Amino acid sequence: MLVTLVGLGCGAAATMTAEGLEALRRADCLLGAGRLLAAVPENGTAKRVEAARPRQILDALLESGAERPCVVYSGDTGFYSGARGLLALLAEKGIKSRVLPGVSSVQLLAARLGRPWQDWTLCSAHGTDCDVVAAVMEGKPAFFLTGGALGPAELCRRLTEAGLGDLNVTVGENLSYETERIMCGTAAELAEQSFVPLSVLLAEAAPMPQALRAPGFPDDAFLRSQVPMTKQEVRAAALGKLAVRPTDTVWDVGAGTGSVSVELALSARQGRAYAVECREEACALIRANRERFGAWNLTLVEGKAPEALAALPTPDAVFIGGTKGNLEAVLDTVLGKNPNARVCVSAIALETLSAAVAALTARGLTAEVTQIGVSRTKTAGTLHLLTANNPVFLISAEAAEAAL
Repeated sequence: MLVTLVGLGCGAAATMTAEGLEALRRADCLLGAGRLLAAVPENGTAKRVEAARPRQILDALLESGAERPCVVYSGDTGFYSGARGLLALLAEKGIKSRVLPGVSSVQLLAARLGRPWQDWTLCSAHGTDCDVVAAVMEGKPAFFLTGGALGPAELCRRLTEAGLGDLNVTVGENLSYETERIMCGTAAELAEQSFVPLSVLLAEAAPMPQALRAPGFPDDAFLRSQVPMTKQEVRAAALGKLAVRPTDTVWDVGAGTGSVSVELALSARQGRAYAVECREEACALIRANRERFGAWNLTLVEGKAPEALAALPTPDAVFIGGTKGNLEAVLDTVLGKNPNARVCVSAIALETLSAAVAALTARGLTAEVTQIGVSRTKTAGTLHLLTANNPVFLISAEAAEAAL
């Protein structure tokens, strides 16, 4: 038995290869989802078996007794296709196979737009969750297969909520069919539209005003007004304590200007950052700094902790810059969601330092205290003098098993 996996292209027969059509013509058994088998031209002799999942297809192949079976897939067999799972099963059984790809939707949309696609970020939101914001933050256009709950309108809505409503997007509907339609607009505009299930989305790269660099942007890079801000040296140290990974979910409680929030978001570019702040002026600054730095994966949560934390997703790391006296309740919420969360509390008062150490210790964590004293130069005529800033304490902790 030689099993041939054939990609049917985008739907119309014209998007199949001649090699694929010839394999289907010569096949003695055709297997695949019902809607795909219906698109295969009749060859008069081949048995047709409806099967969709890899294990189901394998069982049907073994029962068929066929010598030249073909398994059909939509699009390109190498582009988010179920062919991957079947190939692994066939290899386990020692069954020979070959793959004949069809034209993919990404190829067809790029051709319709007259654009190359080798630099696009390729994503699937078809039957699986997909972080559209993280995808467009890679500095390249992002192409999405869509389907189920995550259609083009929903993806555009998520972009708009992240502050990217002006981002240019393109939707391709029913590519290769007579009812094909291509729509261009902004994410905010297309979020209000309706699209057929057979659609794909192309979103342009999100604006990235600030180049990536080591943690600790200069203080004057942020908009700040009179709202307190965690200074550069403290920010860099706090990010080191939190050890943020690219896919982490991170919180900044008492976010102020959003300086720490922005740096957390840029460190967790494939994850999510949440800035929790209750002051109206500070919330406005957080929005402005999010746009200023292109930290589109940063979500502002307006409200007071711990109440504002209840609906947030489970955090991997949490910076606590201010709690208005609710530190213990905030820690209970954090550790209730993730007992292994990495926590860093910032304090300038000895009372806050003492309270943080006591609260972490009472919850079975070992608190590590780091005192940061920063002095900066100022000129006095031809001389350079050092002016000391207030010392800052960073109290960090995580569960022992999480640190291993």
